[in-house]
Amino acid sequence: MSLPDAGAEGVGHPLRNASPAATVEALRARIERAVVGKRQVVDLALTCVLAGGHLLLEDVPGVGKTTLAVALARATGGSFRRVQCTADLLPSDVTGGLILDGAGSLRFRPGPLFANVVLADEINRATPRTQSALLEAMNEAQVSVDGESHPLPSPFLVVATQNPLDVHGTFPLPDAQLDRFLVRTSVGYPPRDAERAILRGTADGSTIEPVVPEALAALRAAVRAVTVHPDLEDWVLDLVAASRSTGAFARGVSPRGAQALVAAARAHAVLHGRAWVSPEDLRALAVPVLAHRVLVRDDSDPAAAVRALADSLPPAA
Repeated sequence: MSLPDAGAEGVGHPLRNASPAATVEALRARIERAVVGKRQVVDLALTCVLAGGHLLLEDVPGVGKTTLAVALARATGGSFRRVQCTADLLPSDVTGGLILDGAGSLRFRPGPLFANVVLADEINRATPRTQSALLEAMNEAQVSVDGESHPLPSPFLVVATQNPLDVHGTFPLPDAQLDRFLVRTSVGYPPRDAERAILRGTADGSTIEPVVPEALAALRAAVRAVTVHPDLEDWVLDLVAASRSTGAFARGVSPRGAQALVAAARAHAVLHGRAWVSPEDLRALAVPVLAHRVLVRDDSDPAAAVRALADSLPPAA
């Protein structure tokens, strides 16, 4: 599925030289045409876009996970591909493979991973072998086929979904795979007014127009320029160190997890109109960024354990 060229808005479009704040509001407004009443989820998705991470949506069917992925692609001007994960899906069905051309020579035919936004629907229904085919793509933004590497489009975002209630015929994601997702969250059921709009058909993302590439590039540049005070770095270091020594955790947060929290906080700051990370950014993102990266004892809830640990630390300056 190809989406409109982001340059279609024209040279004189007001977002071409817009401020980061104006671009953020434009992205939110466009995505929320399709995903109504879910500002926090939209912001977490945009955090992944701006931070260059990937998004895992764990929820029941029918709450708008696919709608969110398509709206992200349309609003950011990217191409979109969907992979319906099943037990018989092969790695080459995702990455692409070698085929014979008309001259009898082998050439590489790109798979659905070669898009800006890739929806891996029901990812836990794919076998571990196929799940692992995503690892290189998510970590290196490339795929290797027959000893040759093929770069993926930039930007590149994987939005994966899984149903936590139906475990029949599923393969839980391994820890290494989970660790490649910047954020794990759920969409949840919509509030009443939003669901009324869905019933009436007024929640519609088919007319979402993309922001111009320059505006999106400026937004990413603003994220890279966000500053993090050393006191906030100390708070992150205290948090991950406590996760490794507190009895509630069998496995604490890795250095990659600490990096992910800071990267997400930078993007979150820009989404809220700031050029610096605040303590609120870190606390708001601790659960969606870290809960899927830890292992807790006694079958307790990872999200609750991470939230309790964050709340137990002295407030960051």
